[in-house]
Amino acid sequence: MSLKAVVFDAYGTLYDIQSVAETTEDAFPGYGEIITQIWRIKQLEYTWLRSLMRRYQDFAAITRDSLAYTLRVLGLAYENEAFERVVEKYLHLDLYPDATAALTALKPRKLAILSNGSPDMLNALVRNSGLDALLDATISVDAKKIFKPSPEAYELIGEVLGTAPDEVLFVSSNPWDVAGAKAFGLNVAWIERVTPEAMALACVENELVAPLTMFKAIRTQMDELGFAPDHRVRALSELPSCSPPNGKSGMSRPE
Repeated sequence: MSLKAVVFDAYGTLYDIQSVAETTEDAFPGYGEIITQIWRIKQLEYTWLRSLMRRYQDFAAITRDSLAYTLRVLGLAYENEAFERVVEKYLHLDLYPDATAALTALKPRKLAILSNGSPDMLNALVRNSGLDALLDATISVDAKKIFKPSPEAYELIGEVLGTAPDEVLFVSSNPWDVAGAKAFGLNVAWIERVTPEAMALACVENELVAPLTMFKAIRTQMDELGFAPDHRVRALSELPSCSPPNGKSGMSRPE
């Protein structure tokens, strides 16, 4: 069966979450990098904790709460204006440079985003980046009130696009998301932007482990969960050459 849809994670896959660093540094000079990394780590942790606790709040609230946590533990006082300016950057994250061309090359398959982001956040981000002209759907887990990697979140793909799991290629740079999508039964491509070799070199070259290096060690390397991706690529631009496993003719043009 050929692939009928390609579905992307948003944060860290199509959009560079590290692009908030310039804004955090401007708002809190000397603390930009560590704020950026702790904020993202806690943001993800809060999605998992709230899912397990069955105490859902949307991603907009989680983004604010995790930033408040970060500033508090770092002992940083702040005015409301600075806080809002940093949060606002999540509506204007930078696209990875090859994102638009990669999506264009994957047409005419259905293209969609499945993200933990709240609807208002995602719709603004997609519109501000111009991807609304290419996407057939922007799907938020808010419809299920539970975050990825819950199977309920991945069910939304079929419900919205009318596809079976084996008709979908799911694309993410987040290893926990890759494992969740693969466990659900989707074809999965992992965007491996940071290799173990690059990690080892970064640690050897520095006496102290930088916040970004620590973040990459925690959140960019494949987890030991027993679910490997079908494809490992280094960039979005490599996706058009992917095909499903088991000899399926997946990236041919759909009928």
